[in-house]
Amino acid sequence: MTKLSLITASYNSARTIADTLRSVNAQTYPDLEYLVVDGGSKDETMEIVAREGERVTSAVSEPDKGIYDAYNKGLSRATGDVIGFINSDDYYCTPDALAEVMAAFDADPELEAVHGDLVYVDPVDTSKIERHWKGRPSTVENLRRGFIPAHPTLFLRRSAYDRIGQFDTTYRLAADYDFMLRAFYVHRIKSLYIPSIWVRMRSGGATGGTTASIIKQNDEIRASQAAHGLNYPKALFFAHKVLDRSVQRARAPFVKAPDIAGNGK
Repeated sequence: MTKLSLITASYNSARTIADTLRSVNAQTYPDLEYLVVDGGSKDETMEIVAREGERVTSAVSEPDKGIYDAYNKGLSRATGDVIGFINSDDYYCTPDALAEVMAAFDADPELEAVHGDLVYVDPVDTSKIERHWKGRPSTVENLRRGFIPAHPTLFLRRSAYDRIGQFDTTYRLAADYDFMLRAFYVHRIKSLYIPSIWVRMRSGGATGGTTASIIKQNDEIRASQAAHGLNYPKALFFAHKVLDRSVQRARAPFVKAPDIAGNGK
């Protein structure tokens, strides 16, 4: 059986991380290495990890340089054949999410990446769906328009990480975008999009909380595109971003998303 490494980065996440841990506990896929990389939380995060993290195989809490530094620490410690991330304010909404991912990898030895869908939910009442991020194949044209897979739904083989490298921490808000641009545009890894909703993601956070942070993130995305030779007119880029977010919101009232917490539609 193929071994899966799952990484959760956390910092002062006592309010939300229990949902993350319980959703991982509920996963039916058996061969799982689960790493929690905490940035030296000052609240009860690590006590909750110790109490609720039945499937946690390694947990460390120490100062870091932000979430992407924590990601890189997790990558350095992971030993699985496939690696994925689930953040401390997100959680899997179905117990078979990881099993579905790994079945795709097992079915195609040449497949290097798998990704799916997620829903953004109210940060307090996770039964309220605010947006439906529906994926699409990672074509060059989609990448030019600013589209990338939803990172909490993305899983890559270790061999792909070995070629692509780690997250570039000079990007404070868009290192995940830069990483995926290198993966899908520079290295053209073979990927599969599965139209299944795997994750409930709380809205807000570093890249979604304010207009200023959204603008900063998109500026970093544009910088990453330029660095890798992927050019697209600025006006069209932002038009696609606004349209895509509007469509995500329009889909929200109609989506039927599972929720192992029992709160969702």
